[in-house]
Amino acid sequence: MAAFVKFYSFTEALAEKKHNLGADTLKVMLTNTLPSQSNTVKADITEISAGNGYTAGGATITTTSSAQTTGTYKLVLADVTFTASGGAFASARYAVVYNDTAANDELIAYFDYGSSFALPSGENLLVDFNDSSGFLTLA
Repeated sequence: MAAFVKFYSFTEALAEKKHNLGADTLKVMLTNTLPSQSNTVKADITEISAGNGYTAGGATITTTSSAQTTGTYKLVLADVTFTASGGAFASARYAVVYNDTAANDELIAYFDYGSSFALPSGENLLVDFNDSSGFLTLA
């Protein structure tokens, strides 16, 4: 399972109303360059090249649930599948989640898959946002 890493700026951006996690458009993009937790916006990330089924900017994530119960907020996101077609994707290692609605495409978190991988034509990459515990839980 890929390791979840939160960008430092996300906490401040949340407190300063740059995110409405229940309504904003969240996206996930792929990179092969290690993100720094001090990165703040999408422009700080070197995305893999578009092509062979991969679209620049990545894929839109569907929000399944955004709610609080007894003071604990939980954001549940639908998994995203990337499919290589007509050739392989460029090598990637990290899946970066960002807020496409925020003015500067504010970063939220990334997943580290542990090593670079190639996605050959016809193969899929599932970005699993953990339906049971949620993508994000705030207490």
